[in-house]
This record gives sequence, structure tokens and C-alpha cells, in this order.
Amino acid sequence: MTLKRQRGISPKEPGRFGGSIDRSSIAFQILERIKTALIRGELMPGDYLPSETELTHSLGIGKSSVREAIKMLQAIGIVEVRRGQGTIIRREPGEPLVDPMAFGMILARGMTRDVLEFRRMFEPAYTQQAMIKATADDHIRIRQSLDDMEAAIVNGEQTSHHDIAFHRAILHTTHNPMTIRVGETLLQLIEAALETSMQILPETALKDHKAIYAAFKMNDIPGVHAAIEESAKSWETDLTYRD
Repeated sequence: MTLKRQRGISPKEPGRFGGSIDRSSIAFQILERIKTALIRGELMPGDYLPSETELTHSLGIGKSSVREAIKMLQAIGIVEVRRGQGTIIRREPGEPLVDPMAFGMILARGMTRDVLEFRRMFEPAYTQQAMIKATADDHIRIRQSLDDMEAAIVNGEQTSHHDIAFHRAILHTTHNPMTIRVGETLLQLIEAALETSMQILPETALKDHKAIYAAFKMNDIPGVHAAIEESAKSWETDLTYRD
């Protein structure tokens, strides 16, 4: 019995998932089997999973466990269920209903200083990556985020949304799905702190962002790192972050 596949992709056997499994945490074990098959290349983006009936028979489990596993994969944006066709592995991760990375980092973050340390390591790296890959449209989006932030400050309407928009514009300029996902999680972690900063020190945040972009548009790697390091001084005030 073979998988239903998209045109041009050779089929693979449901048996690649292995034999029957233990009854404990069955849904999680199915997830592990699918993850292993993806890592090994036995399943690829665009492939259809075996049908519910096929998985039930090949793994020796009940349909309810298969359905639970599929719902979990849907929730984290790995698969898409297409009525009348089956369950397909997405070519690009979908928008998850639940982001396990975000919850994991929130629960494991410990002291606020841990978040700061991660940000000081990660932000210069993705900004440099973005600088190398930036297109003309990317530069337009980044400049627009700065213009929007400045206008909001002039009108006294600034929020964390305006601060995050600048970082998100640079983050998405990396055009790297893995970098973007980790970066989006970081932005969620620091949003509350950015809101405080934007209400108390908005001009400082704007000045820092302009300095970062000035170096960015000149492809000045040392300048970008220096501007981010200068910006980091305001991240570390007791005003913005409290342990």
C-alpha cells in the first residue's frame, strides 16, 4: 500500500513509520515517527501522509490516537488536512495555532537577563544576515517602519507595535524561515519591555533605530554591531527590564 503523492514525487511505503508502538503517549510517538521520517528524507514537504486507516493498521493503534496526532501536527503548522484528498505535509510551515517554541522559551527564560543575553547574541547576527540579503523593497519597508515610528512619537501615539515593526522589517529581510521564527519568538518575549521603553524613552529608541539603519544601508558590518551595542545600553536599564 502506498502513499498518495503529488505529481512527480515517488511514493514511499507506510511501513517506513515502523511497526506497532506502545500504548503509552501514542499520539506523541506518532509525532516522533513522522519527525524521524522527515529528518531521514523518507517523507518530504508536499507528501501526503498515509490515510487514517493505513496508519491505524500499520501501527496497530486506534483511529482516535491517529486523529489526535494529526490535530497536534495541524496546531503547530506542519500539516494541512485537505478534505477529500488527505493530510499533506506543508512545503512551508503554516501559522501555528499554538507556538511550542514561544511557550518553551517563555517557561524556560528564567531571569530577564537570560533574554537580554540571547537578544545581544541574536540581533546582531540576524541584522547582518538581513543586510546581505536586503532588496530594494526590503529597504522601503524598513524606512517606512522608521517613518511610522517617528510620526507616532510626534503625535504621542507610540506603542511597542512601532518598535517591533522596525525589528520585524529587518528580521523578515533575512528571507530565512528558521531565523524569522526564532526572531518572532524573541519579539514576543520582549514586547512588554518595549512597550515600557516606548512610553518613557521613545526618542532614544528612534535614535537607536536610525543609527542601526544608517549603518545597515551602507553595508557597514562593524557599524551595525556598534549601533546595536549602543542600543543595548537602553535595554539593560532597570526602567525597561527588571529581574
